Amino acid sequence: MLQSLLAAAHPLLVPAFSAWGVPVTWIEVVAFAVSLWMVGCEMRVHPLAWPLAMLSSLMYALLFADSKLYGEASLQLFFVAMSAWGWWQWLRGRGAGGGALVVHTLSRRTSFVALVLTLLAWPLLAEVLKHFTDSTVPWLDALPTVGSILGTWLLGRKFIENWWTWIAVNVFSVALFGYKQLWLTVILYALFAALSWAGLRSWKALEGRGAAA
Repeated sequence: MLQSLLAAAHPLLVPAFSAWGVPVTWIEVVAFAVSLWMVGCEMRVHPLAWPLAMLSSLMYALLFADSKLYGEASLQLFFVAMSAWGWWQWLRGRGAGGGALVVHTLSRRTSFVALVLTLLAWPLLAEVLKHFTDSTVPWLDALPTVGSILGTWLLGRKFIENWWTWIAVNVFSVALFGYKQLWLTVILYALFAALSWAGLRSWKALEGRGAAA
C-alpha cells in the first residue's frame, strides 16, 4: 500500500531544483512554506495552526516515507489525528478548573511522568522500526518521533513546556535530516528551532491567557 501511495504521489516527489548537489522535491518546497505559516500561528495561539499542521503532516509523511524514515513518516500520520484533537482543544477544550483552556505551565509530577513515558517509548519504537521496516537509522528515527508525540500533546493542552520539547526535537532533527540529505528540511528545522525559542518567550508573556491579542 505504501508503495502505491508513493507511486501516486510521484509528480510531487520529482525535483523542483537542486541544493548542494541534492534534488529538492516540489512537495518539500510546499511543505516548507506551509510549516512556517503553521508555526507562526502556533506562536500566536491561533487555531488555524492545526489545519495547517494536517496539511504539512500529510506532505511530510510522503517525503519521509520516500526517504525510508518510516518512524517520521508514521509520526506525520499520527500528527493528522492529533491535529484534529488539538484543534478541538484550542476551540472547545477546558482547563483543570473547568474554564477555557489557557496558556499554562506543567506540574513537576506530570513533567516527570511525561519524560519517563517518552524515554520508555523510545527503545520500543526503535525495535519496531528495526524488525518491521527497512529503516536505516531506527534509533535515530525513533527518538524525535517519540519526542514529537510528547510535544504535540503539550501543545494541544497549551503547556508552555511544549516549546522546550520542540527545541530539543528540532535540533536533533537537523542532524538526522542532514544525514538523509534533505537539505531544505534541514533549513526548515533549524528555523523551527529558532522559532521554538521565540514561541517560548511569546507564550511566557501569554501565560494565563488564551491567545495573543
